[in-house]
Amino acid sequence: MYESRREVLEMLSVGQITADQADRLIAAMENEPRSASSGNESPSLPKPKPKYLRVLVDADNGTTKVNVRVPMQLLRAGVKLASLIPAQAQHHVNDAMREHGIPFDLSQVKPENLEEIIDHLDDITVDINSDVKVNIFCE
Repeated sequence: MYESRREVLEMLSVGQITADQADRLIAAMENEPRSASSGNESPSLPKPKPKYLRVLVDADNGTTKVNVRVPMQLLRAGVKLASLIPAQAQHHVNDAMREHGIPFDLSQVKPENLEEIIDHLDDITVDINSDVKVNIFCE
C-alpha cells in the first residue's frame, strides 16, 4: 500500500492528477484493505457510517468544476427537523413543490429512509453531456 501511495503522490507532484484526484485515490486505497479483510475474517462487522456526501463535477480535460462536500450530520439533522414541521405547513410546502414540477411529500421523509439511501449510495456517475461528468458518493 505504501508503494501505491507514493506513486499517487509522485503523479500529483508532476501534475498528472489533481489534489482532489490524489485524495480520492489515497482514500480508496485506505478503504480497500479493510473491506477485503472484513470479507474474509468477519463478515458481520458493520460498514462504518460515511461522514460526508461528496458531489464532484468534472470536465473531460480532468479539471474539477464543482467540488461540494456536505457533512452527513447536516443531512440527518435536516431530515429530523423536517418531521417537526406542522402538518398544515407541510401541506403548503408540498403544494408549492408540486407547482414547480417536483412531486414530493415532506411527510414521507424519515431518518430511516435517509439511512437506507446512504447505505445504497456507493458511487453514482451521471454523464450530463460529452464534456461534463457528475460523481455523487459518500466518504
